[in-house]
Amino acid sequence: MRISLHWLNELVNITNIELDSLIEKLTLGGFEVEDVLNLTIANKKDTILDISATANRADSLSVYGIGKEVSALLNSQTHNSIYSTGLSLNEESLKQIILDNHKIKSNDYSIFVSFTVKNLTKLTSPKWLQNKLLTAGLTPLNNLLDYQNYILLETGYPFEFYDLQKIQADLDSQNFELKIDNNKEITSLDASNGNTYNLSNQVLTVKADEKIISIGGIIPSNQYKYESSSSSLLIEGSIFNSKRIRQTSRLLGIRTERSARYEKDLTKGNFLEAYLRLLSLLKTQNENIECTLHTVAVQPAQLLPKIQLQYATVIDILGPNSKTSKFEFVTPNEISTYLERLDFNFSYQQKELIWTVQVPEERSTDIKREIDLIEEIGRLHGFNNFTTSLPKVLEVGKRDISYQTRQKLTSAFLAEGFTELMQYSLVNQNLTESINIINPLLAECSILRQSLLPGLLKTFVNNIKNSNTLISGFEYGHIFKGDISKTYQETEYIGGIISATKIKQNWLPNSKTQEKLSWFDAKGQLQNIFNKLDLTVYWEAGDLTIYEDFLHPYKTANLYLEDGQKVGVFGQVNPIKASLLNINSDVYLFELDFELVRNKINSNKLCLYKTYSTYPKIVKDLSFFIDPNISLKEIETVVSQSSTQLLKNIELLDVYKETNSTSDQVSICLQLTFQSDQKTLLTNEIESIVNNINKKLIKTFNVSLRT
Repeated sequence: MRISLHWLNELVNITNIELDSLIEKLTLGGFEVEDVLNLTIANKKDTILDISATANRADSLSVYGIGKEVSALLNSQTHNSIYSTGLSLNEESLKQIILDNHKIKSNDYSIFVSFTVKNLTKLTSPKWLQNKLLTAGLTPLNNLLDYQNYILLETGYPFEFYDLQKIQADLDSQNFELKIDNNKEITSLDASNGNTYNLSNQVLTVKADEKIISIGGIIPSNQYKYESSSSSLLIEGSIFNSKRIRQTSRLLGIRTERSARYEKDLTKGNFLEAYLRLLSLLKTQNENIECTLHTVAVQPAQLLPKIQLQYATVIDILGPNSKTSKFEFVTPNEISTYLERLDFNFSYQQKELIWTVQVPEERSTDIKREIDLIEEIGRLHGFNNFTTSLPKVLEVGKRDISYQTRQKLTSAFLAEGFTELMQYSLVNQNLTESINIINPLLAECSILRQSLLPGLLKTFVNNIKNSNTLISGFEYGHIFKGDISKTYQETEYIGGIISATKIKQNWLPNSKTQEKLSWFDAKGQLQNIFNKLDLTVYWEAGDLTIYEDFLHPYKTANLYLEDGQKVGVFGQVNPIKASLLNINSDVYLFELDFELVRNKINSNKLCLYKTYSTYPKIVKDLSFFIDPNISLKEIETVVSQSSTQLLKNIELLDVYKETNSTSDQVSICLQLTFQSDQKTLLTNEIESIVNNINKKLIKTFNVSLRT
């Protein structure tokens, strides 16, 4: 946006400030000066600043907006408002009529006002207006378009002109209703730029009765555009919803200067003043014109929220001044002065050091929180005036429990040969109670994940395609469940994948291939990690719930802690899913609740070291026939309770069922390891313990001992 310093000087006195100082003030205030131009227009030299404003500052996209910013930054008085110049008492009364009446409720626009202007005899623009257009890089055409461009540059508000006589002639009536409405049926419109646009029922249009005279907020119809011979105009001014304008622009593939302004989220703060300024400009060339209010539709005035600003928060965020030898902060009096310079109404509680600030409507889109007010104070005080050195660290931060748990888990996984993986939390699997992103960038990243397993499988497939056939990995990640507006839950989980494929160990003809990874092999790897962390986990069959598409229906186990809490799931990949992904089925997946694991590890007392017993072990094998429906957990519980502290380990060696046997029982072989820390054990002691275990197993499970 190009701003003439002569034009700017009409609003705020900048004659006594150096150009470099002004540029520095603007830059530190958030308005980057990209270029400085020196022009000669009408034999007068002028300096032009090419300024870029932030996207959320629609109020500053005009000469008037920049003038207010310069006034606040320099703490200088503005001249009489250009909007009030030449306004009569009748026009002031008209403003009040517009604001007090014709209330509507619409999400598509906040205000819609139109005037009819008759008795236009001179459509050319004055020379001074053309010169100002030249300073902004626009070519004046010496017609009504110059007025539209000028008021847009000066105030930031776009207005649309129509030929009133063409509208009345087409409707065959002097009177008509002007309204903003959705297009009722699919039709086409020949626009003023020479293109034809197909309008669906999603397009917002401006209609005279039922005749479409423009695409709302974007471009007028070619049929009703004004000509050089037009003697009467219909002037339409509106504030459209920015989101609706963006959607329509994308739908039709068109973007105009008017639509670009609405996309910046304009407010109606100075809209009526800009409208009356436009009418007064037309009067300068046509003293006898008749301006008549035709249509008014205004959203009811909404109470803007008040923001509390606390002095302690300001100090905490901005810190001390850097240009003083003492440790000084911005004072409450300075803060009050800055708020006054910004034209913010406020009340101040001196005892509590709290300001209650009422933000004006034109700044309501970018000033919404306390931190926004603090930023404004920092801009006016000058961010370069605050210290940039970091405060001294009085106490070194400690690693929290979650961090320490991740360290332990990571060490255990890496020791077992796993690789840490990282995935996106956005997926495209639509599972039960999935949470969809309202405006996703990609369809593949449109849903918050409910499990880590789909991402792990995707990574495995990508590795297979890149010839990495052996991969075992783990991942920390958050999963999301429930209704985002009601029972939304975000939980951290640990997921993992264990796999192996048949590959030759070497190139010799008789070399063996690596055997497929069995369910028990994969289970053993995960169990080793649990053992390293001193976690006692029980494995039980259970329902698959959200895992049914990924895990085998008959080779999946739920994992439980000692207190009965379900900590996760482990299972083989679903063969149907494996077939769809074109991978082997000997792939195993697991998912664990990180919070439960963390709490259990934290409550366990992991010893740093344990004295190794110097006395020998005695190993006894215990073989028997038992009902296959009895779980290993139940057997281990009975064996442990029937033994003494000398029993150090129970290991399942073998599960066997004879092919031709008529019995339903299976043969199980347990290996029991006994050891004492104080003496050498005698065989008869251990035999006594084993006999006691046998009796308990027979009594509890009706087992048959093998000899």
